Amino acid sequence: MELSKKGIECLRELLAPGNRRIVIVTHTNPDGDAVGSSLAWAEVLRGMGHAVTCVVPNKYPYFLDWMQGIDEIVIFKNDTEGRAARAIAEADILFCLDFNAISRLEILSETIQANTTARRVLIDHHLSPDEDFYLSFSHPDASSTCYVVYAIVEALFGTEAITCRMAEALYVGMMTDTGNFAFSFLTPELFRAVAVLIEKGIRIPDIHNNVYNAYTEGRARLFGYAINRKMEIIQDGTVAYMSLMENEMRRFQFQQGDSEGFVNYALTIKKMKMSAMFLAHRKFIRVSLRSRGDVDVNLFARKYFNGGGHKNAAGGKSFLTMQETIDHYIRSVREFADEGHLG
Repeated sequence: MELSKKGIECLRELLAPGNRRIVIVTHTNPDGDAVGSSLAWAEVLRGMGHAVTCVVPNKYPYFLDWMQGIDEIVIFKNDTEGRAARAIAEADILFCLDFNAISRLEILSETIQANTTARRVLIDHHLSPDEDFYLSFSHPDASSTCYVVYAIVEALFGTEAITCRMAEALYVGMMTDTGNFAFSFLTPELFRAVAVLIEKGIRIPDIHNNVYNAYTEGRARLFGYAINRKMEIIQDGTVAYMSLMENEMRRFQFQQGDSEGFVNYALTIKKMKMSAMFLAHRKFIRVSLRSRGDVDVNLFARKYFNGGGHKNAAGGKSFLTMQETIDHYIRSVREFADEGHLG
């Protein structure tokens, strides 16, 4: 990954006056990378003298509750006082982190679009970003948005500007978006960045334990139910899918984030190339897709589920019933395979 020197200088000029009103927004169902990059970048900006508000469309997973500064994030869905809307309306700069299009903000998108004067800056690592940004740091070859933020901070100020609290937030994003450093884009530069974060005093065993060993009993039982009762395997054992209805999730006291990682599990099976998770919401079905090797689920998501993401991790939506969605998926997998995309 190589940052644009022109982009860095433009960002430096944009942030030069130390009294900007800044809002940081990230995508619906914010994950470790979304939250970590937002918290770290907010600390950088506040250190420069800016007034910063972090806004997320809906609640982040409970296993991130321990992160320093997370209680300062405004959850738009629960914001009865209108704090988020006011901050966005008054913002001079809107930083858009870990998503590639304003539509990814869903319930927050109209509020963002209403502010036509703030400069919008994208910091992201997803494919095919929108062009409606004043300044864009879009790096699909980066493993996480936290790594992009790390590189920007390094380019602007040097690594000495990174505090232990900032390092902890950045590590959460780097760790979670790489599957604990098991997925693609695991470059020497990434591990050099991790070494710097360790030098800042972060405790990796504690962070890992806080994120991966802090689930509820209900989540553990839901996982067992999903694997045993709901996982189906098709296409000669190379493609899998799971589905969960709202009543099934309620049986296990489902909380935001409880299904995190379920879609990955089928890929532990030796022959498996692609996996899907269908999660029912009140008005639609959220589709999560994962793959191994050269199987491009970003292409699959764009073609069949009006979505997108990364080559090996993508998502989309379905506005059909669950059974219709599953039937559509099975037909789409067959077509995808017939076109040679499943190897």
